[in-house]
Amino acid sequence: MSDATLNAVKDHPDDFSVQISDQIESFLVAVAEVAKGDEPDSAVPFLLLEVSQLLLAGGRLGAHEDIVPDERYEPDLGPEPDVDDLRQKLAALLAPIDVYSEVFDPYEPRKAPVACRISDDLADVMADLRHGMAHYRAGRTTEALWWWQFSYFSNWGSTASGALRALQSLVAHVRLNQPLDDLDGLDTDEDLAEEALAEAAGKVMAEEIAGPLGLRTVK
Repeated sequence: MSDATLNAVKDHPDDFSVQISDQIESFLVAVAEVAKGDEPDSAVPFLLLEVSQLLLAGGRLGAHEDIVPDERYEPDLGPEPDVDDLRQKLAALLAPIDVYSEVFDPYEPRKAPVACRISDDLADVMADLRHGMAHYRAGRTTEALWWWQFSYFSNWGSTASGALRALQSLVAHVRLNQPLDDLDGLDTDEDLAEEALAEAAGKVMAEEIAGPLGLRTVK
């Protein structure tokens, strides 16, 4: 991003906040709709699109100068919205490709991959974004932007990036007619070594999941 663009963002903070909040609100609504399971045939491509667009908002927050909240202590928002129901619906919708392997920090040498779930990732991202949205709807715009920026660096940015890689890989495997490693059923609480992941993962052909998940194979 050029200096001129960054300056334009700083000169028009209201426009920036509206654009970021609109992108986040779009993601919140879209994922909640997908989780209802009314259109399972388009779930994976739609989630790929929504997570990609959300990370554009995250990139803009990351490129922005540090946002400082108006108050020293964060105002009490009351009970956090429950995302367990959404998590469970996504897990059921995405079976059997919910579990994938991930390396959390690419700059940590020789870290073994761990098993993660797309449903857990999306629910955790939703929780972070809803927290900031509560501030935004209460008129605390700077507080909302601060929270979204801080939690982008500390949690939801890397979490959404992991989910995006998994979704993109799934779509690519199916479109290119390549076999997939079936990680469904792995215990995500275990710290599995790379060899254990490879041994536990079975082979499943892309055609077996392409139809139910709304993906087409390349003829």
